[in-house]
Amino acid sequence: MAGRQQSNPTVVLLTPGIYNSAYFEHTTLARLMGIELVEGRDLVVDNHKVYMKTTRGLKQVDVIYRRVDDDFIDPLVFRGDSMLGVPGIYGAYRSGNVAIVNAMGNGVADDKAVYAYVPDMIRYYLNEEPILKTVPTYQLANPDHRKLVFENMSTMVIKRTNESGGYGMLIGSSATEKQMEEFREAITEDPRSFIAQPIISLSSAPCYINGILQPRRVDLRPYALYGPDGIDIVPGGLTRVALKEGSLVVNSSQGGGSKDTWVLAGE
Repeated sequence: MAGRQQSNPTVVLLTPGIYNSAYFEHTTLARLMGIELVEGRDLVVDNHKVYMKTTRGLKQVDVIYRRVDDDFIDPLVFRGDSMLGVPGIYGAYRSGNVAIVNAMGNGVADDKAVYAYVPDMIRYYLNEEPILKTVPTYQLANPDHRKLVFENMSTMVIKRTNESGGYGMLIGSSATEKQMEEFREAITEDPRSFIAQPIISLSSAPCYINGILQPRRVDLRPYALYGPDGIDIVPGGLTRVALKEGSLVVNSSQGGGSKDTWVLAGE
């Protein structure tokens, strides 16, 4: 990670702004970490250095935790129509004048097309069998997988590999024939951009909605902390809830919510 070596660095969290579905999370993180929450318009680049606008003038930024997607981070390098990023920030990063905690391009590890290879990656790099089973994942660039999925679309969830937040997804059990046909055409045109998985019946939990307890689907997102002693899985995590009745989509951007999770364990 590049950047100035400072014992007391200026750290900021870069958010797309109030209209982002995770803005509440951005504000909470910035407050708990004691750092500034900034939007692209709050930063400026001069001589390959990033500065934050303050009431006392410009202040150099040493570390950025970004929550702006790659495509929108720098209109001089990526999408020229972006109003969310900072012109020149990529050049400042390349010059080593600012550290970006989650640098551009690290999303390759979260590409949904990687899912299919995770068990093999565990066997190759760790020389052990996966402890937990993964959901079977079909890479639709594979002709055999594509044929299997096309024959069983009503029992599959199909996802675009470069989308997140519940976007670009088809749940076969609730899709119309027209929607399925549109996905077939899109997959045939660009199969690398899609994966498919069997529909998993998520667990349900009681939720107090409109004055009564109602069942809603939930999933658990664990947290892994990487430190000097290795990787630890936190005993707990984020429970995401599909607040729409009958929905299997728990993403906050699709109307999902969250619940407290209690983990009962020994010492």
